[in-house]
Parts: sequence; C-alpha cells; structure tokens
Amino acid sequence: MTTLALAGRNIAITRPPDQAEKLQALIAAEGGETVLFPLIAIVPLQDYGRFEAVVDGLSSYDWIIFISTNAVQYGMPRLVARGLPAGLRFAAIGPVTAAELANFGVTDVLIPHARFDSEALLALPEMQDMRGKRCLIVRGVGGRELLAKTLAERGAEVTFAECYQRFNPQNDAGLLQSLWQNRALDALVVTSSEAMRNLLALASDDLQGPTNSSWLRNTIICVNHARIAEEAAQAGLHAHVADAPGDVAMLQCLIRALNLST
Repeated sequence: MTTLALAGRNIAITRPPDQAEKLQALIAAEGGETVLFPLIAIVPLQDYGRFEAVVDGLSSYDWIIFISTNAVQYGMPRLVARGLPAGLRFAAIGPVTAAELANFGVTDVLIPHARFDSEALLALPEMQDMRGKRCLIVRGVGGRELLAKTLAERGAEVTFAECYQRFNPQNDAGLLQSLWQNRALDALVVTSSEAMRNLLALASDDLQGPTNSSWLRNTIICVNHARIAEEAAQAGLHAHVADAPGDVAMLQCLIRALNLST
C-alpha cells in the first residue's frame, strides 16, 4: 500500500482564503492537513475615482504592466468595461498573472521566462530602450518602486493605476504557536515578501528566545520566490524555495522539505 507523501503532516497556508483553495486540495490529496492563517487580506479600494481618472487615458499608453493576479482581478473588469485600445501591449510579472489575463481574452503578454519578478521583467529586450514610451503599472496601493524607477531611468513616462489594497488581518501568532506546541504544525507556506514581513513582525518575540523553544525556527517554511527566502534569511531563518510558480510546484516543495526533516 502506497503511503501518501504528506500523511500526518500539518501545514499552515498564509494566503488569503480564496487564493488557498487549490493548494489545500493538493495537500489533502497527499494526506496532509491544512489550516488557514492569512497574513494578507486583499480588499477593493473604497474609492476608484483616482483609478478611473488614470485609465481614462489608456489609449495614450504603449505598455500596461500587471504586477500580480490581484492587479488583474481588480483592474481588468474596469478596463474591459471601457474597452481595450488597439495597439496596447501587455506585460506581466510571470506566467500565473499572464494566465489570469487570458481569462479576460488577453493572450499576447510579455513575461520573463526564468525568475518571475521586476528584475527579470526589466532584463527582457523589450524593456531596454523605453525612450518616449508611456507605461501604466497596475498594482495595489504601495509596493516596490524598482520597476517604475528603472523604466523611468530608461526614458519611459510611468504612471501607477492602483486598484486594490492589502492589510494584515492577524493581531498575533498565538494560533501558530499553539499548533506547534501541540505538534500540529509542521510547515508554513508564505507566498509574498509582505506576508513574510508580517509573519516576522508577529513572531518577533519568539525569534528573540532560545532556538530550541522557538516555534518559528522549528517549523519548515516554504516560499515561491527567492526574494521571500531572502527576507527570511535576514531574520536568521532558512526557507525552502519552490522550483516554479504555481500550486503544484509548492506542493512538491513541501514534500521535499518535509521528507528532508524526517
């Protein structure tokens, strides 16, 4: 009889609940148990006046760049409703975001082909000579400035179209600590740098204590990007990085990391 790869394992997923369903199902199929502990909540803006004002001039842009699937989900319905101008070129931070654009009928999307982040997008030939180009970056409120700053340095005129906001819905890490103390927490899934920073802030007192009694230091952390692992490393933690974006790759990362721990 074949033993399921995650039988008896307990895994906390820190994504918003509506973004965790597929990974939950994959973990359950391998015998694992999951608990949701969202470290980021995605909510619409209270006022879309600024967003609508910016996209009123959509026909004057050369490129529209989507930072995340959330940017597509919250931005594209409003853009499609007003009509997408011919000749507008689309770019996305990676294949998962591009797949979300395909749900709106946009299939010709520039994406990087290795590491999926601003740096990789900026390394593409199409993003080099941006003199005289107008670029619209669709994102949540706040976030990294590297993409806009670099495109501007290359000659582009860059505007943000912010269409959602994020916040940390957790007040403390007591649930996770309690699960670990009761031997019901083996691994954590963290899929954004902001979520990792929120986790570290909640666990700051725990990280100051002895290593052998620290629930976070003794829980496997799996992430989907090297930059998130770097955030963890700055706090003295080691994170396992999935080989590719998407839930299947994260499942394999969990299986490898947990098998190494046995």
